[in-house]
Amino acid sequence: MTDKHKIILNPTSGRGAGGRSRPAIERQLRDLGVSFDLVLTERPWHAAELAEQAAAEGYDVVVAASGDGTSNEVLNGVMRANLAKGPEARQTAMGVLAVGRGNDFAYGVDVPVGVAAGCRVLAQGRRSRIDVGRAVGGLFPEGRLFGNGVGIGFDAIVSFEAVKLKPLRGFASYTLAALKTIFLYDHAPRVQLDYNGQSEAQPALMVSVMNGRRLGGGFMMAPEGRRDDGVFDVCIAGDATKAHILALLPRFMQGTQAGDPVIRYARTSRLVVTALEGSLPAHIDGETLCVDGHELTLDLMPQALEMICGPEAAR
Repeated sequence: MTDKHKIILNPTSGRGAGGRSRPAIERQLRDLGVSFDLVLTERPWHAAELAEQAAAEGYDVVVAASGDGTSNEVLNGVMRANLAKGPEARQTAMGVLAVGRGNDFAYGVDVPVGVAAGCRVLAQGRRSRIDVGRAVGGLFPEGRLFGNGVGIGFDAIVSFEAVKLKPLRGFASYTLAALKTIFLYDHAPRVQLDYNGQSEAQPALMVSVMNGRRLGGGFMMAPEGRRDDGVFDVCIAGDATKAHILALLPRFMQGTQAGDPVIRYARTSRLVVTALEGSLPAHIDGETLCVDGHELTLDLMPQALEMICGPEAAR
């Protein structure tokens, strides 16, 4: 039996690239013999509502055709519907077509950027279970799920600033935003980190809690991260000078930052971050989690979602 796909396309993703990709998506999927219906999002959180409805209606695969923000919404909608069905019912899988701005979630599940390559991945239907994170706090006291990562501090400000750079897309916007953020956010707030039965207080310029490997279209926050290992890879950056931060940027692009004296890593399935001095700006899969939060709790649900993944060579 052929799987039935619901394609949820955000027409504004990638500065309008999502909308322009619609004819190519429909043509490619028809040529590949994929059974599908396509619907456009109209407002924030609409993708989550559409995804939940599609999963409840019995679609086999719900696909986010977009960037990271809409992919996050689709993940939340599919997970909500699957949890409502119960573990004995047939669960809906998720897919992604990378036609947005950052496409970091797609990278983490080995789906290449572009319509043709992404549609081939959907047609091949290679399924793999992935871990799903849950963040509680900030704008989401009831919790919001994520597939790729939560950034607290420096990388959250980078995400906020990248959105403002209207003429630029993708990695270029994040790189320029990172350079700008060095001068906006160079004082590490003091935070408390509770994980693995221990509590630590320290200045932290950045705390990146990763289920995937990459943020910002090209910054390898967790080079050794795996999407199905049951733990977050947590990158913690201590206090650093502007010059030191600038020198670190190319190392994050190459994924070689682990040897730097201000960088350390931890692995855990649960982390609580509390601001002792200052506040916590944070993003969740590139979307605002909070601007001035006080406490964030992050938990991991191991292998909670079936995902249509590409071959690892797609990385």
